Amino acid sequence: MQLTDSLKKLLKETAKQLKGAAKRKFLAQTVAALGHGGHLKAEQELGWNRVTISKGIKELTSGITCVDNYRGRGRYKAESHLPNLLSDIKKLVDGQSQIDPSFKSQRLYTRLSASVVRHQLIEKFCYADEELPTTETIRVKLNDLGYRLKRVAKIQPQKKFPQTDAIFEQLAIVHQEAIEDPSILRLSLDAKARVNIGSFDRGGRNRVPTKTDDHDFHPKTSVTPYGIFIPGLDELFLYFTESKVTSDFIVDILADFWESESWRFPEIKTLLINQDNGGENNSRRTQFMKRIVEFSQKYQLNLRLAYYPPYHSKYNPIERTWAVLENYWNGSILDEVETALNFAHNMTWNGKHPVVKLVTETYELGVKLTKEAMSTIEKQINRLTDSTHETFPDLGKWFIDIHYEAT
Repeated sequence: MQLTDSLKKLLKETAKQLKGAAKRKFLAQTVAALGHGGHLKAEQELGWNRVTISKGIKELTSGITCVDNYRGRGRYKAESHLPNLLSDIKKLVDGQSQIDPSFKSQRLYTRLSASVVRHQLIEKFCYADEELPTTETIRVKLNDLGYRLKRVAKIQPQKKFPQTDAIFEQLAIVHQEAIEDPSILRLSLDAKARVNIGSFDRGGRNRVPTKTDDHDFHPKTSVTPYGIFIPGLDELFLYFTESKVTSDFIVDILADFWESESWRFPEIKTLLINQDNGGENNSRRTQFMKRIVEFSQKYQLNLRLAYYPPYHSKYNPIERTWAVLENYWNGSILDEVETALNFAHNMTWNGKHPVVKLVTETYELGVKLTKEAMSTIEKQINRLTDSTHETFPDLGKWFIDIHYEAT
């Protein structure tokens, strides 16, 4: 058989359209038709693989067709043998991860190394050492899940409080209880830094060249976004206020959230509330504790306050949503309050738009209780003073239970 240019083109195009055993059979029949030295001609003139040709000739002469098993090639991924591996890794690492403090990216940084994660998988989830993949594979899985192990100076806390590790251990316990108990709803609460309203440059990029002021000495007003985030459902509720964020404001928006959303959670008996230990919402703030106890009694709910340690508020899940908002409205001019609200409403967190509301009430600063009144409140709350942690059994400042009592 003479291989003309037109014939070469026809043979190559036909081979490309065939797959598997059909392709090998066509190659073998073509080589047989080429006669003596057909293997060499097919390799040099047509670019066909001699190994594939040989396999096709064996199939053609024997009448036995080999069954291709491409899925059987190579190793299976670790999660194929251990279906719960990725979810268990996420349970361990998620509570120990923080967002970039500058909110310039949504990258998460974790406090745990891959070797520590592997050790905790054995200790807490009863994996056998021989069945788990290596530390390097665990590191790859962490990166695939979006966690970064690289140490970056700007994300490291300024200080480490003595009880930091004990607080994180207890946080892991209460968060796991919330996952396992359908009667507990976990909420994450926090405020973002105040945003000046006016024709100011906020950084970022805009497709349309825009004139802005490079200083914000005289803003029209300023607003503070305050968020309530449901980690288990990836739902976000944003409240904007031109007033100060006080204890009364925090409890009022919590009440507004529950009045509008409680119909969705008829089985919920307890709210687990994650916060930082800020000045207006810490467990020693008398007005906050008074209002939160009143909230518990009014709505017949048990409350569990679980605070993050000082200098570690970026581990609170609500902080991750601020990175999305900051990157969404950067490059735009927030010249009116309504503009800021519209940007917040149009942003998405994991494909969902937040519920956005503007709070118009003005709140008074410095409201506090007398020592006698606070002593009455203390009798209605339970502080964690008998933790299982050997060094710091008293975590009563960070974990508080408020039990609803029927009257």
